[in-house]
This record gives sequence, structure tokens and C-alpha cells, in this order.
Amino acid sequence: MTEPIRVLVADDQALLRASFRVLIDTAPGLTTVGEAGTGAEAVEQARRLRPDVVLMDVRMPGMDGIEATRQLAGSSGTAGSPGAAGTRILVLTTFDLDEYVYGALRAGAAGFLLKDATPEVLLAGIRTVAAGESLLAPSVTRRLIAEFARLPRLHPAPGSSPGNLTDREREVLVLVARGLSNADIAGYLHLSHGTVKTHIGRLLSKLRARDRAQLVICAYETGLVTAAGPPEDRAGPRP
Repeated sequence: MTEPIRVLVADDQALLRASFRVLIDTAPGLTTVGEAGTGAEAVEQARRLRPDVVLMDVRMPGMDGIEATRQLAGSSGTAGSPGAAGTRILVLTTFDLDEYVYGALRAGAAGFLLKDATPEVLLAGIRTVAAGESLLAPSVTRRLIAEFARLPRLHPAPGSSPGNLTDREREVLVLVARGLSNADIAGYLHLSHGTVKTHIGRLLSKLRARDRAQLVICAYETGLVTAAGPPEDRAGPRP
């Protein structure tokens, strides 16, 4: 039998942690392996337990969820502080603020959900990020376009620019930045699911991205997708 998806719950409210644990433990194919009440505890528990997914609250005492996500994603740059390889971070918050979305994705989160999401949406989100996908709704990506438009343009690391991509890879990257799933991209471009997965793998390698969320950020930061026009215009209409 397939091993269940192992989840760590990090939230500063004990009642919410208990509620999440009951929901997860009664869902097929999911199980909780621990809980944390602070960002520091989340980092320690995730490194020790190596869960598949961490449900990470943003606002916690001391170290917040964004910093904890940064440390677990291995992007904190702190010597001797390894991340948690293989662990995916699904950020939860009561506040749908751009700064939280942007900060969480920059820190390495694989997805972002509000705490008022339905149980079905939350469980589906856990399964989505555990499968290696990113939970980025088109409404979030539209707001990110506006956010990146007002920020100074960042200079990508050598070799990580969309300039070294093929035309098809650029097309796939734009659709990823729109929030489309692999199945959606396959249907839009009339490609097989396997071919789309191959293109995504090449994009991750060429752009030195951890996951799809990082691909989205790269598309915005390098100007492939901008506020000058909707991403679908850059991809071009398909028959």
C-alpha cells in the first residue's frame, strides 16, 4: 500500500492545531506526525521528523512562518542550518495580504491558503503540494504581477535567465506563471502530459528553481511576464 502523506501542523493556536490534526488524521492517505506552536519549533520538528508537508501559519511568536519557511527551504544562508530536504511548505494565514503571499513564495513555500478554506480545499492543497505541484491560484498570480511591476528589477543569477530557454520552454513557463496545472498546459498546447513534465523539469534545471512557485517568481522577476499585458497574451492564442 502507498505510504500516507506525513504532515506537520505549525500554528500558535492550540485549538486550531487540534482541529487540523483531526481533519488530517481522518482523511484517507494523510496522517499528522507532529505539531509546533512557534516558527522555531516548526523548524526543529521538520528537521527531525522530515514530514512530506508542513502546514505553516504565518503569524507566530518569535520566528514567524515566513522565516521558518526560508530556513526549511534551505534559502536562509545560515551556515550549519540545513533545510528539510523533501519537505514542502503550505502556508496558511488569516490575512490575504500581498506581502504575505510574496514573502512566503520568495521564502520557498509551495503554496498559500487562507485559514477559512473549506476542509476539502485544505486536504486537496496538502495532496497537491505533496505531489510536487504548487498551489497558486490565478488570482494570486495576477496580484504578484502587479507587485513585481512596482519593485526594482532583480538581476538573475548567471545561467538562470529565460534567455537560455527554447521557444516552447518559454511558452510553458508563461502558462506556469498563469497558475495552470500540467494537465491544463497539456490541453492548451496540445502536448502529452509526459512532454509537459519534461519541459517543467528542464525549466527547473535551467532556471535553478526549487519548484513551480519559484518558476512563477522567475518569470516575473526577469520580465518574461509583466504588468504590461496579461500572461496569456505573451503565450499567444492557441487554435
